Amino acid sequence: MASFNKLKNVLMLAFDWILHGAGGTDTCQVTVTQPRFQEADYSMQTVFLTCAFSASGCPSSLPEFLWFRFLTNKHEDLCTPGCRDNQKYKVHLSENNISLQINNLTVDDNAVYICGIAFSDSSSPSSKQTGDGTVLMKTAAKQHSNGKLIFIFMIIASSLLFLYSAAVFTFFAVNKVGSK
Repeated sequence: MASFNKLKNVLMLAFDWILHGAGGTDTCQVTVTQPRFQEADYSMQTVFLTCAFSASGCPSSLPEFLWFRFLTNKHEDLCTPGCRDNQKYKVHLSENNISLQINNLTVDDNAVYICGIAFSDSSSPSSKQTGDGTVLMKTAAKQHSNGKLIFIFMIIASSLLFLYSAAVFTFFAVNKVGSK
């Protein structure tokens, strides 16, 4: 997790450096919040990750909405601002909330998803912010417990074997007593 935080900080600095203009006394202040964790059931095919933001003192222009994800050993730019795969990812905006729709969800989509808000017209360093990230966890498909089935089969087989042995023993015992 420490390497993830280091990578996030480096990317934050790079993000600020790229989008940050020179100088100015701009007072644009952006705050971004995301839920820490979201679990998706194995049967879900689509999930929506939410991101709320507030902006004060910012230009009236619409900000850029960015989504990234951190996998185990790499990061990916998903929507910066256009989505790289419009079939898989879609961004929805309503008021001060943006959500990332992920379609055809698989366990390979398990990652940390980070949203970013950037007022490119502002020179204030606080006009470009990211959330802390949402950990998306899709559970694997439930597998039937073969152990239980084998256990039940063994009990049934043992019971039938016991009944067979008892019947054979009784048959021989009755024949032996009847022959004397």
